[in-house]
Amino acid sequence: MTTAAVCEPTRRSLDGVTASAVIVTILAWASAFPAIRAGLQAFGPVELGALRFAIAGLPAAIFLVVTRPAWPTLSDFLRLATGGVLFVGLYTALLNMGEMTVSAGAASFIINVNPIITAGLAMMVLGERFGLRAWAGTALSFLGIGLIALGEGQGLRLDTGALLILGAAFCTSISTVVQKPLFSRHRPLTVSAWNMVLGALVLAPWLPQGVTEWSQASPTGTFAVVYLGLVPSLIAYGTWAIALSRLPASRASNFMYCVPPVATLLGFLWLSEVPTALGAVGGAMALLGVAVVNWRR
Repeated sequence: MTTAAVCEPTRRSLDGVTASAVIVTILAWASAFPAIRAGLQAFGPVELGALRFAIAGLPAAIFLVVTRPAWPTLSDFLRLATGGVLFVGLYTALLNMGEMTVSAGAASFIINVNPIITAGLAMMVLGERFGLRAWAGTALSFLGIGLIALGEGQGLRLDTGALLILGAAFCTSISTVVQKPLFSRHRPLTVSAWNMVLGALVLAPWLPQGVTEWSQASPTGTFAVVYLGLVPSLIAYGTWAIALSRLPASRASNFMYCVPPVATLLGFLWLSEVPTALGAVGGAMALLGVAVVNWRR
C-alpha cells in the first residue's frame, strides 16, 4: 500500500467512524479545561505542558517505532513540525499561561475564535467552501459561547491572559490548515504521533523543573497531569486527526463549539456546578449553531 492510499478522501457527511472521533475529541477536550486548572495549582504553566506531553509523547514514539510509517519528505516534515511547535508546544504554553488569569468561560469564548479563523484560512489556502448558512451557524455558536462566558458573572476583558489565549487559538487554526494536506499521504494516527513526539521535544527544556515540581505535587495535581497526558492528549489528538482527515478543516473545527457546553454539563454532573440560565441558553445556541453548519438536506 502506498502512502497516497492510506487515507480516504475528505468526506462531506458524518459516518460512524467520523462521528465517534468527533464525540471522543469533544468529550476529552471539554474535560481538559478543569484538568488544566487543577494542574496549575501544583505546576508551572509550561512545566505542566512539558509533563503532559512527555506522558503522551512516549507511547506516541513507541507507536512510530512499532508501525514504522514511511519517512516523511522534507515538505511533509515541515508540516509535521508546524504541528509539533504550534499545535502542541506553543498552544499548550499559551493556553496554560492564559488560564492563570482568565476564567474558564472567558477562555472558552476566546479560544473559540479558532473555528472562524480556520474557516477563513481554509477558504483561502485549501479552497474549501463555507457557505452563508455555515457562517450563520458559526455566528450563532460564537454568540452562544459569549453568553456562557458572560454567565460566569466575571465579564470579558482584554488583558494579557486573554491575548495569550487568543494566540493559542491562532496556533490551532494555522496548524489545522497547514497539516490538512498530510492526510492524503499519511495515516491520521501517524500524524498525531509525530505531533506529540515533536511537541514533547519542544517542551523538553521545562521537563526537569516539571519533574522537580512533580515530587512535591499533591495527589490531585499529579492525577491532573497524568489525565491530561493520556486523555486530552494521547487519545484526543489521535481522534482529532481522524476527524480532520475525514472532514473539511472548516467543518471539523466548527465541531469544537460543542466543547464549552459539554464542559458545562460535565461540571454539573461531576462537580455539581449548576450553570446559570444565561450559560444554559448560550450552550443551546452553540449546539444549534453546530447543527446548522452540519445540516444536510
